[in-house]
Amino acid sequence: MREFLAHYMPMKFGSSLTSKLNKKNSVGESYWERGETANKPFILAIADFHIPGSKEEVGSMTYTHSALWPYLYGHRVDWEKVDGELVITAVKNVDHHYKGKEIPTGFFDLPGTENISAVLFSNAGTLAKFDRMGVVAGFAPPSHKYYRVGLTYDADPNAVVGIPFSKDVNSVDYEEYWSDELQIFHNPKAKYPFADSAFGGITQHFFTEGEPRTISPVGGVIASWTLIMRLIDERK
Repeated sequence: MREFLAHYMPMKFGSSLTSKLNKKNSVGESYWERGETANKPFILAIADFHIPGSKEEVGSMTYTHSALWPYLYGHRVDWEKVDGELVITAVKNVDHHYKGKEIPTGFFDLPGTENISAVLFSNAGTLAKFDRMGVVAGFAPPSHKYYRVGLTYDADPNAVVGIPFSKDVNSVDYEEYWSDELQIFHNPKAKYPFADSAFGGITQHFFTEGEPRTISPVGGVIASWTLIMRLIDERK
């Protein structure tokens, strides 16, 4: 799994992102050179669906996002506890290699990526998300119960894992928004950068002067799974 996340997944993300970076229309224009997008902040959106969730295995999007930011920024984070306090250090990646293939690390270091203001990612764009939002909107099917479990960001500066949660989606107190799982990775070299305040309510990642920084709303979701149960009357 460590090799998978350190090398294979950066290759998958890199393949999609670099194809968009290099794509040109019939007159040779990149996305950011076209009339409707020229001289404006430009975002690429990406998600990982290559391993669907099943009874035997969770969907890949719930854990492969941990490979995205090291590829984008070309660094990983090493950490240790010193006198009870978390100390993190950004360490330059080696290039990513897997089964004879190799790609350079650091998407935002590639020529032309200064035109990409940020990369947007979601870890919850599947049917389960749409099911839950339907329940919240009042369209829960009869005799069905929905439960959501997962991890949210922990605001404790010394935390190294998220906070586990379990919620009854059918409850009248349950709240969920379309943006809850969105994460945006800002390009530190962007020609047209976004201000921090441009994306309220979603998790934002930065890499400034060789150090990672994250802003996350309360309850920001790292990953989650949805349990759907159909209630059966045993008397029938």
